Amino acid sequence: MSREYPIIAVTGSSGAGTTTVKRTFERMFAREDVHAAFVDGDAFHRYTRQELARMFREEPERKDELSHFAVEANLLDKLEELFLEYGENGVGTYRHYIHAEDKSMIEAGYQVGTFTEWQSLPSGTDLLFYEGLHGGLVTAEHDIARHVDLLVGVAPTMNLEWIQKIDRDIQARGYTQEAVIDTILGRMDDYVRYILPQFSRTHINFQRVPTVDTSNPFEVQDIPTDAESFVVIRFRDPATVDFPYLLAMIQDSFMSRPHTLVVPGSRLSLAMELILAPLVRHLLAQRRFR
Repeated sequence: MSREYPIIAVTGSSGAGTTTVKRTFERMFAREDVHAAFVDGDAFHRYTRQELARMFREEPERKDELSHFAVEANLLDKLEELFLEYGENGVGTYRHYIHAEDKSMIEAGYQVGTFTEWQSLPSGTDLLFYEGLHGGLVTAEHDIARHVDLLVGVAPTMNLEWIQKIDRDIQARGYTQEAVIDTILGRMDDYVRYILPQFSRTHINFQRVPTVDTSNPFEVQDIPTDAESFVVIRFRDPATVDFPYLLAMIQDSFMSRPHTLVVPGSRLSLAMELILAPLVRHLLAQRRFR
């Protein structure tokens, strides 16, 4: 898609590592003097943490049908409206969801698990950057993916994804291990129905694969380091990728299939820069100015 106001979306499950990719984009935007409007997918949850807790106390049978992955638990009509408005006119409304690690927001008086008020996106931005659960979602009622110019998936192997989520939710958000495991299991149906299909629509997927034993992800353990993993990078359109250049620039990388590049985990940052920076430049070069 070529238009004046492009949209980049990074999509992945909770704990998948989408924030790492977001930080790579932030560095690129700063270096390239790109002014982005940042939108967090959690801002489009339908309920506060307190509202969900009260609902589950009153209707415990709903706990297994109303995870954050589910369509019913999110304001996907507002997300799609935002993407449509921004793509056409560079405007839209958004808000923030407060996590335990949002120290500055908490110091300003916001409570964890609540939202800020809806507000207008900053004016004069070059593109919109979304990080969240539903950037590539397609259902009978919603087609979020059609509005996205560059869709990036982050999908580590499932056991690694769970290890990362357990570690993050315990260390940064104060949950018990048992509570995190219950959440993972309770979301499984929605994970299969709404999250996994998005990775067949992405332009690029980054999948980290550990080279250490993660057979039991529910055992307390350290997250495998970058040096203890490879990253499988799949491209939807390999004809647009200069694989010889990437292989020459990224030491110890190799092709596993005609559309798939494998790089050492320790060189992921370099790989993302080499792959994503030209795509951002291309999007901005193709903008249609009225």
